[in-house]
Amino acid sequence: MSKEMQELQKQWHSMVQSIHSNSNVVAFMNSRFGQYLDDHPFVALSLLMFVAVSAIPIAFFLIFVVSTAIMACIGVIIMEGVVISIGGIALLCVLCGLGALSLGVSGVLSACYVILSTLINYWYAQKSQVKKQEALGTSLHKSPSILDLSANNGKSE
Repeated sequence: MSKEMQELQKQWHSMVQSIHSNSNVVAFMNSRFGQYLDDHPFVALSLLMFVAVSAIPIAFFLIFVVSTAIMACIGVIIMEGVVISIGGIALLCVLCGLGALSLGVSGVLSACYVILSTLINYWYAQKSQVKKQEALGTSLHKSPSILDLSANNGKSE
């Protein structure tokens, strides 16, 4: 054998020794499953190939799950922002409508107040004027006025 091949064999042998001397590998090889795989190398190789080949699809699936979760979180944040914005705009519209309604109602109530107070004042003024005229009318009948006296003076001559 060539010198390079012997060197490669030594490196391989030292790597296998380090794997076999690992405490976790020793514990696994002493278990029933490890002993079964040691007795059935075809099953061990099939299992090793399955794990090695399935690592890529599992990695892609995990990347898909993580990216989907991130996009869902970002989507929820964006969607929540949109919903809050729409809700805020709707609230603003409702409050503006309520403000306009309250201005209209207060305008109508103010107009009603002014009209009613004017009517009541007019009615009260008419009533008090009638009372004044009645009071003046009775006093005029009791004492003759200057006009009445001059009219009487003209007839007597």
